[in-house]
Amino acid sequence: MTLHTGHVGLNVTDLDRSLAFYRDVLGFVLVAEGKEDDRRYAFLGDGERLVLTLWQQAGEPYDGGRAGLHHLALEADSIERVREYEQALRAYGAEFAHEGVVAHREGADSGGIFFHDPDGTRLEISVPSGAQGAPAPHESAPTCGFF
Repeated sequence: MTLHTGHVGLNVTDLDRSLAFYRDVLGFVLVAEGKEDDRRYAFLGDGERLVLTLWQQAGEPYDGGRAGLHHLALEADSIERVREYEQALRAYGAEFAHEGVVAHREGADSGGIFFHDPDGTRLEISVPSGAQGAPAPHESAPTCGFF
């Protein structure tokens, strides 16, 4: 038996704000939404499958110092597409961990952008190849490990 990720569920503090970010900035499609005051959620997809569920049940923003989700890594189909996401995220005012596209490690062909969603959840949009020559922020550790 082989397992693969089905979808990711994130607790958010403000569903409307997070939905706007993931739908309008990152391009996810709203598949379904729960609108009861105490049970608000949104199912988001990529046009073919469910990818992400947002649950409005967090009282505080993301805390990287607690056990649980480290970061959510998304893969783009080209380095040009990563740069398009970077522009959209900058226009939105997202907080970035590094300046521009960076390599996953020194000399790697893979890399991307590292940023935070409205609740501070760490996100990555990367490509497996096409980032050759991009700087590596950390000499001895994977870029995605410490941001």
